[in-house]
Amino acid sequence: MVYIGIDLGGTNIAVGIVDEKGNILATASTRTMAERPYQDVIKDMAMCALEALKKSGKAVDEVHSIGVGVPGVARAETGVVVFCTNLGWAEVPLREEMQKYINKPVHIDNDATVAGLAESLFGGSAATHSSVFLTLGTGVGGGIVIEGKPWSGYHGIGSEVGHMTLIADGIQCTCGKKGCMERYCSATAIGRMGREAMEKYPDSLIAINCGGNPERVNAKVVFDAAKAGDKAGLQVFHDYVKYLSLGINSIITFFDPQVIVLGGGVSAAGDFLLDAVREAVPKLRLFQALPCAKIELATLGNSAGIIGAAMLGR
Repeated sequence: MVYIGIDLGGTNIAVGIVDEKGNILATASTRTMAERPYQDVIKDMAMCALEALKKSGKAVDEVHSIGVGVPGVARAETGVVVFCTNLGWAEVPLREEMQKYINKPVHIDNDATVAGLAESLFGGSAATHSSVFLTLGTGVGGGIVIEGKPWSGYHGIGSEVGHMTLIADGIQCTCGKKGCMERYCSATAIGRMGREAMEKYPDSLIAINCGGNPERVNAKVVFDAAKAGDKAGLQVFHDYVKYLSLGINSIITFFDPQVIVLGGGVSAAGDFLLDAVREAVPKLRLFQALPCAKIELATLGNSAGIIGAAMLGR
């Protein structure tokens, strides 16, 4: 048997045919064009799945189930997407629509949650009791996995770690609150802090690396400057590590997972980031004499969304 995994994004739909061991046998993708009615988007998801299935040489009868990772909140028991801001969706019957084209069981969960599931099965937190996956990208997402099963909470929002309040009355967040972890720990936050540092230090390597254009300041520009020993780059990097470590410490204090996995675009900084976070987090822990969560880098990259979605049915 094989599993269909669908990674639904605001820009692209990516589909993979996945075997029991998490191997992707074939893929297909298409533009989301989210401005269309949800029925059209879901039909394209199904057609993309059938295209990938044909590429894999498998038949529909060999499909065990379909899994979908959505950038929003879903009710797993009903197959309804409660809301998805990037798509403009609210109360969308995704399971019902999908089964018009492929009559197989359909499982739905948050995209960061399914990526965390993939990492817990085949990636950075494989063979662990419990893990929290952090996507450090445009925003900050989270995926909680306990004994091999994703945990999204009673109301489906249990892994929205990016919207934990990190700084009281802090920077305004797109969710409507202030001071969310996302405003300080995302790639977007690094860009903002980098531009602020560039204004303060106009001769910094940040300014040189972006040709003096503030719009070109991103996480890579800032981290490259920090790696080179640039004062402004290092200031932003150390501030970022401080905020990220505070967020991780809150997760550890409340949940005490075995492993925390760092993924998303920011994690491309690799050991430069990982070593700094591993040094900072233990200094914040509640019981200094006791061990705390290991911190690892994600290993599955962009494949995690497809693999994790597919494994929802396993």
